[in-house]
Amino acid sequence: MRPALLCLSISAACARPQAPAGPAAAAPEPDPAAPATAPAPAETPEPPAEQADAPPALVLEEVAPADIPGFSDDALDEAIPALLRSCDKLLRRGGARPVGPGGLGGTVADWKPICRAARRLRAGDTAAARRFFTERFRAYLVTDRGDPGARYTGYYEASMKGARRRHGPYQWPIYRRPDELVMVHLADFHDSPRPRRVAGKVVGGRLRPYFTRKQIRRGALRGRGLELFWVTDPVDAFFAQVQGSAIVELPDGSQVRIGYAGKNGHRYTAIGRVLLREGEITREEMSMQAIRAWLDEHPDRVHELLDQNDAYVFFEEVSRPGAIGAQGVVLTARRSAAIDPYFLPLSAPLFVVTDVPDPSSPGQTMPWRRMVIAQDTGGAIRGPTRADLFFGAGEEAFAIAGRLIGAGRMYLFLPRGVSPPAEPLAGAP
Repeated sequence: MRPALLCLSISAACARPQAPAGPAAAAPEPDPAAPATAPAPAETPEPPAEQADAPPALVLEEVAPADIPGFSDDALDEAIPALLRSCDKLLRRGGARPVGPGGLGGTVADWKPICRAARRLRAGDTAAARRFFTERFRAYLVTDRGDPGARYTGYYEASMKGARRRHGPYQWPIYRRPDELVMVHLADFHDSPRPRRVAGKVVGGRLRPYFTRKQIRRGALRGRGLELFWVTDPVDAFFAQVQGSAIVELPDGSQVRIGYAGKNGHRYTAIGRVLLREGEITREEMSMQAIRAWLDEHPDRVHELLDQNDAYVFFEEVSRPGAIGAQGVVLTARRSAAIDPYFLPLSAPLFVVTDVPDPSSPGQTMPWRRMVIAQDTGGAIRGPTRADLFFGAGEEAFAIAGRLIGAGRMYLFLPRGVSPPAEPLAGAP
């Protein structure tokens, strides 16, 4: 979703889209430690002048897994449960179906032996998992027209205090999806290099824009019984919409999860960008935590700021044991990632090389060298070398995800026997 700053902070839309669900792009094949001591990842270089204005394009460079920083040290067995969740989704499709844009990841048939082998692995057997990834896949450095600088941000599962009826401090509604909200996936009607989704309501036989955030806040949906929960803080509700899912803590101490059920179709405006433009927060200070602190310090301006983002997300109560990604599977904390599905395949293993904030040492970072599985997308995750890392729920997840702006490298693992494209893969017209 953006430049190397938080989706909430700087860029366009990271409201996780996911539909069936961090920090709404339509996929071409929708299903709906200690401070760092290792060398820091190289900063993202400036592209050559002749490429500066060129559209992004995926170029892969094969590498030996043993040459990937951190590959030999990662507990790779921890990525297998996430991979198996993708396998369960992937293998429901016909064997000839392509995996990823232009069949970059081969076909479903290419993944069947991989998924069978993954199921045979024993939990906790890191050595066997390392052999599995080495023997079943080939590894490629992901580049954007030869530029290997990857950019990472993070997202998490938000939490908030809520109740099923309005009373006392529970005054801010979380809405379920209205029946008249129509969501259209244009790929259902015609092929496109980058199919789009639009949403609205039918008026006089035509699809018209739905209510904006400001209109909804001012009562456009009031009195219709669409309130799913009432929460104590409008900022919590907004953060939940940005992340696409949340845990609601009820007055009796029990918890329920809500997940993405639809959006109003309006363009996302990053409130962090607004605060930067107005000089309220500097680029160096920018983080989810800084935005939250500004909102807490300016309660009289909360709605003025939030209303500048017309986008609005609707929820449903879910019984699943975690946040759901765009692939339709439960995300795995620290082992799932959101990618641009017009460049990279959902289900594919990615090895991440970057540094992330150290939650125990403010201002410090720690090395992050981990295998993750591409299981999610986001409207602000654009380009072949861009990813959003999922950190789960809780304060530590927020402490890392909220401050993560990481440079580094990204390595894509493709099934052996699948040849990457000979020419740069342009993911968008």
